[in-house]
Amino acid sequence: MSSDYVLGVQYHHLPKIHYVHFSQEITVNEWVIVDTPKGPELGQIKKQAVPMDTFPKQFSLDRVLKKAETSDIERFEHNEQDAKDAFAKAKQLVRSLNLKMDLFRAEYNFDRSKLYFSFVAEERVDFRELVKELAGMFHTRIDLRQVGARDRAKLLGAIGVCGLPLCCTTFLNEFDNISINRAKNQMLSLNIPKLTGHCGKLLCCLKYEDDAYTELKETLPKVGSHFTVNSITYRVSSMNVLSRVIKLQSPDRDVLFMHVDDLRKQGQKVHD
Repeated sequence: MSSDYVLGVQYHHLPKIHYVHFSQEITVNEWVIVDTPKGPELGQIKKQAVPMDTFPKQFSLDRVLKKAETSDIERFEHNEQDAKDAFAKAKQLVRSLNLKMDLFRAEYNFDRSKLYFSFVAEERVDFRELVKELAGMFHTRIDLRQVGARDRAKLLGAIGVCGLPLCCTTFLNEFDNISINRAKNQMLSLNIPKLTGHCGKLLCCLKYEDDAYTELKETLPKVGSHFTVNSITYRVSSMNVLSRVIKLQSPDRDVLFMHVDDLRKQGQKVHD
C-alpha cells in the first residue's frame, strides 16, 4: 500500500479543488494545513484520498503539513475577520492618497507573515506610498497585486448564466484569448451583453464548441453561395450548423429551409 495519498482540498470556501498529497489517508470534510507557495494555508478535504502509486507518472503537489486542530480553525477565522478590517482601512487609505485603483480583496496567509491585497486599475499605479503606509499600519509584509478583470472574477467567484459556478473558479487554470470571431463562427447573435461574463469580457465558454463548429461548417455550403432548386436560384442566408438545416432566400425574398443532404440531392450549386 502506498505511503502517500492524493487529496482534493478546497481553500477559503471557493469552488475550485486543489490537489495535494499527504503521508496518510484522511476522510472527506476534515481540515488540514497545507504547505503552499504562499505559505501554510487551511483547507478542507473535498475529494477522497487516492493512493499516489495508482497514478502512472510521478508529479509534484503541495504537501499537507498536518491535520488541523481546533485552534488552527479558530486562528483562520480570526485572520478572516482581521482581513475584513484591513480591507476597510486600506480602502480609506486609497481614497486619501487619491489613487485610481479599485481595491477588492484583502487576505492574510495562515501564519500572518503576509497580507495580500488585490486590485484592478485602468492604468499602471504607483503604489509605493500605499505599501509603506499599509506596512506601518499592519506590521507585516504587504503584497499588493494588480490583476485583470478575469482574475478578479476568478478570485471573487459567482454564478454564471448557465446556473453553475464560474468556470474560472472551478477548473480553468489559464485564460484563452476570446474574440468576437468565435461567436461569429458559431453563428450566434452578436448581442454583446448576452455574450459577456461577470468580468465584463467575452464568455470563456465561447471557446468550448468553437473547434466543433469549425469542423462541421467545412461540410456545409458557405453563407452567400447560390443553389438552384426547382428552377429558382436561392442564396444561402444562414444555417443551423448542428441540425444541418440550410436557410435559402430567393431574389423575391421567398424563404426555403432544407436539410443539407436534401439540398445536394435536389439543388444544383451555382458558381458565383
